[in-house]
Amino acid sequence: MPNSISLQTFADDLAAISGPEHLRVDDNTFSIAPANTEEIAAVLRYANSNGISVAPSGGGTKQSWGNPTNPSLILHTHRLNTVREHTWQDMTCIVQAGCVWSSLQASLAKHGQFVALDPLWPDRATIGGIAATNDSGSLRLRYGSLRDLIIGMTIVLADSTIARTGGKVVKNVAGYDLHKLMTGAFGTLGVITEITFRLHSIPRHVQSFTIASPDVEPLGQLLMKILDSHLSAQSLQLRSSLSEFNLDVRLATLPDVIRDQASSLSKLAQSAQLKASESEPDVWNARQEHFDQADNFVVKATMLPSDISHIAATIHTLGGTSVTQATAIMTASIPAAASSQLEHLREKLESVKGSLTVLHHPPQATPVTSTAPADTLPLMRELKHRFDPNRILNPGRFLGGI
Repeated sequence: MPNSISLQTFADDLAAISGPEHLRVDDNTFSIAPANTEEIAAVLRYANSNGISVAPSGGGTKQSWGNPTNPSLILHTHRLNTVREHTWQDMTCIVQAGCVWSSLQASLAKHGQFVALDPLWPDRATIGGIAATNDSGSLRLRYGSLRDLIIGMTIVLADSTIARTGGKVVKNVAGYDLHKLMTGAFGTLGVITEITFRLHSIPRHVQSFTIASPDVEPLGQLLMKILDSHLSAQSLQLRSSLSEFNLDVRLATLPDVIRDQASSLSKLAQSAQLKASESEPDVWNARQEHFDQADNFVVKATMLPSDISHIAATIHTLGGTSVTQATAIMTASIPAAASSQLEHLREKLESVKGSLTVLHHPPQATPVTSTAPADTLPLMRELKHRFDPNRILNPGRFLGGI
């Protein structure tokens, strides 16, 4: 908190923006819950003028991700919780950033549509937080990344400018793709207040299969064959436990076609001397279970699909478990006792054009800093300087302390 502002003055000024009932003070950390985009702009205008650090917060499910910060003001978005517009004929919707993900999906499902994304903690995570952390799951194989699904966004920049990017229709190409820059920026470049999504029809016929093996290599080879096949795979992931490896396949197509494709999948498995068995839908929640192991490091790793089995085997050797999407994005849980090996794992991933980001540090463990590639860090720092020259938005939260 700047010395030029007393705590009482700060409290009075914030209360004048959103009302005293929406302001809390806890150990000199202030929390405010604005009602709309304009009130958020007023908060940021005040914070920017007085050098006050601000951290946006939705459902709080990913506050531990990124580098730890100690902001003076927490900006809650839970009052911005409405699906403002659902143009089901055009398969688009506009939703406020504080809306809980499961609530959005329930609203869209009334017309047989959904945002084709499966983020973590859907019953608590909010739209803005999911976009800010660029969280996505196994549906990315069929429908693309979060950046592919967002076609418009309303953002409040650090200087209180309200920027609207994109449009309400899928084929709109007007203006800059500013929303792609904001997706995954961890709230360091602006505060997301609304998002426009492109929608898809909910698949009516879905079936999941699991292929188990004590060794990962046959499953890695099978994964590559499935990617190269004509199977209508909606999702595909490789799981490793402490005892075995599993390849999960979710097919989504017409009933008659699913039967034929299930047979083709079974034949592919048999060719590797493996067996495909029907599995329960909850296997697709395995990524979330890694965060339940609070005493472990949880990391996000990227790699080429051809390297999935090799990296999964490495994690297994460290006593860890992992879930890797067919798009070669891995979530892994690694025991704190193996923390000294994390830097070697990062080097191994970077040697194959991959990356490693630590999402969760266990209590009492020595923090492991997530770093950005040296050739991109100057560009990212310049972007931060241009969008937030006074460094009030989540300062230090992003890779490289940005």
